[in-house]
Amino acid sequence: MTLEAPETKIVENARVACDGGEGALGHPRVWLQISEDTGWVECPYCDCKYVLSGHDAQK
Repeated sequence: MTLEAPETKIVENARVACDGGEGALGHPRVWLQISEDTGWVECPYCDCKYVLSGHDAQK
């Protein structure tokens, strides 16, 4: 059984920063690198999925 990411964001750059988006209720800012092979990356803290524009999020 596969679970959907709680939030999916389409981004233009392969390097993204995630801080949970909740201000003080978020998590430490982490920098994530989107692989050209997959076209997406998930945050290890909040499981937000970042998809590089033009790639399929389901792969």
